[in-house]
Amino acid sequence: MAFILREAEKIICAVLFLAMTFLGFANVVVRYGTHYSLAATEELLTNGFLLLTIFGAAIAARRGEHLAVGLVHDLLPRPARRLVFALSVMASALLLVLSAYFSWQAMTNLIDNGMRSYGLQIPAWYYQAAVPFGFALVLIRYLEHAWVVWRTGEDHEVIPDV
Repeated sequence: MAFILREAEKIICAVLFLAMTFLGFANVVVRYGTHYSLAATEELLTNGFLLLTIFGAAIAARRGEHLAVGLVHDLLPRPARRLVFALSVMASALLLVLSAYFSWQAMTNLIDNGMRSYGLQIPAWYYQAAVPFGFALVLIRYLEHAWVVWRTGEDHEVIPDV
């Protein structure tokens, strides 16, 4: 169970990417064989890419591999570096909390208005349901990494690829 919790975003991304690959391949085969497309593939793949992006961001946050401009940070003396790091962590955490909150609001809006998806005609909030939790996972992983960097003072650890 600890493995699943520790590697949750990697497992989600792998399963999601595999499912999207099979779905895309099936759509190509059906389209070339029958000259018709599977109606829901665009809808499913678009929303799959959204989820893949968010959970991929959680992987990057855990590893500390998000895009950052470190020029000013690197030129500062050590005490000022810690201050800049703390400010950047607070700003990033605020952004992630707001992203989770507003994606939750978007989902509740979809529930309230009863909107349905265009291909499968299922409630549209089904696709939105994982987004706030994805942002919360990014926040947790980002704070985990920030805590390690704050405690050790080392932000250039080498982490092997997935």
